[in-house]
Amino acid sequence: MIDPLIQLERVTADFRRGLPVIVQGATVSEPAVFALSAETADAAGLSDLRDLGTPQLLLTHNRARTLKIRLYTPDLVALPIAKSRDQAWVHRVADPAFDLDEPFQGPFEASRNAPSEAAIAAIALAKLSGLLPAALVVPLDKASRPKADAHMESMILRIQAAHILSYDGYAAAALRPVSTAHVPLAESEDTQLFAFRPADGGPEHIAIVIGDPTRSEAPLVRLHSECFTGDLIGSLKCDCGDQLRGAIKTIADEGAGVVLYLAQEGRGIGLMNKLRAYALQDKGFDTVEANERLGFEVDERLFGQAKSMLTHLGISKVRLLTNNPDKVEALSRFGIHVVERVQHQFPSNEHNWRYLDTKKKKTGHLL
Repeated sequence: MIDPLIQLERVTADFRRGLPVIVQGATVSEPAVFALSAETADAAGLSDLRDLGTPQLLLTHNRARTLKIRLYTPDLVALPIAKSRDQAWVHRVADPAFDLDEPFQGPFEASRNAPSEAAIAAIALAKLSGLLPAALVVPLDKASRPKADAHMESMILRIQAAHILSYDGYAAAALRPVSTAHVPLAESEDTQLFAFRPADGGPEHIAIVIGDPTRSEAPLVRLHSECFTGDLIGSLKCDCGDQLRGAIKTIADEGAGVVLYLAQEGRGIGLMNKLRAYALQDKGFDTVEANERLGFEVDERLFGQAKSMLTHLGISKVRLLTNNPDKVEALSRFGIHVVERVQHQFPSNEHNWRYLDTKKKKTGHLL
């Protein structure tokens, strides 16, 4: 049996390339779905789906609300794609970049049948692939399966829906340390970097270990999600760079602690989608509204891997350097005892004050 994380790595690669995959439900009696990413599928891919039956466009509730689609079903909305609708229409519905220029894409007639586990997993797969959270699917039932078998199924990767939906648990359990090196930093010369590699071949996570945090019963710890724009090139749209460098200095001044640098760009939606969110912010939407228009939750981050990293470092109690109470709850849920939340904030500027104000008012940040 192929390891679920290896399967996930292969399936997400195909999804990103616009190739179809088969997502199998929990039981043999539940139809699998033949799935394509709505973002990367081309006209030929949509045509292949039509050879198997009537394709559906799956959208999250957040994206559906933006388009004023009635929410008849839990978890997601399924729109049957009429023969008159082409791939360009699919892109316009899935991608909010078109919303203001071409606002009238309906009328929409959503399915009232509850989505299958395989359909729900297809949306989760799009998120894991770093794509817009929208998918094209056709159920592989008794009528469509023979066509799939004859037409293309033999060359298509297959994965269990449960393996997609359980990704965080699999990834956290399989995270492995790869290398450790002493790397003196400007604010802390006594620093080691511990690199951890996910088993699915995804980007590595880094623990920035300052001094010897195990000498403290509850060392100072910061969970920092990577931010290419803020951390690396000095973007003024967020406060991430200030928070990263400020955390290193604060911990160095205390003498010991850890910054977990987690590969979860854009609160878990990925760099490409974060840039899409920035483009929406330029049109007047705040950071919460932008994520929801894209179809994402406000925060898509997973913290099981942070727990695994801390456990490897021998840390089970922390004083958490954060202004986000959700991080306190997340670590506690995974069995890390947060004995104290330590305030961590920096002055705003003319470019990020609205972003910080939105975090305070809409996401409960303690600023």
